[in-house]
Amino acid sequence: MSRVAKSPVVVPAGVEVTLAADKISVKGTGGTLSIAQNALVKVANNEGKLSFEPANDSREANAMSGTQRQLVNNMVQGVSKGFEKKLNLIGVGFKAAATGNKLNLAIGFSHPVNFEMPAGITVACPTPTEIVVKGADRQVVGQLAAEIRAVRPPEPYKGKGIRYSDEKVVIKETKKK
Repeated sequence: MSRVAKSPVVVPAGVEVTLAADKISVKGTGGTLSIAQNALVKVANNEGKLSFEPANDSREANAMSGTQRQLVNNMVQGVSKGFEKKLNLIGVGFKAAATGNKLNLAIGFSHPVNFEMPAGITVACPTPTEIVVKGADRQVVGQLAAEIRAVRPPEPYKGKGIRYSDEKVVIKETKKK
């Protein structure tokens, strides 16, 4: 059995998990998330602890039990605490502004770059060079942060661009004559 699937998912107070034949729904203060139930995984709710076991002895069922457990764990964490990604803008004149559910980036192009936030995702700019993306769905938060970073990834000679707050950029040495 998968090592990840062996540890149960503890459901905190205020989070409600609904197990149906075709999907698993998690509801909490951060919203409602659902995922399709996999036929290769058996899910059981024992007094606030969700356990995941493979339905048969196949390798795919073993792998999917760990995957399903982690996806449900991310949903439980998302609706209770939420997820956030922080990005920094490095460069002269680079700035970001968040208004409502839109993000406006001025990052050295001849035009501003605008991002529309999907439902359930909030964006904030505590300073003009910081962007904080928050939401309950870990996959959507990470994907949106990656799309924002991809507009102007950090270049290797001066380090200018958009980077994650914990990202280390290795600066290359310039050519010598």
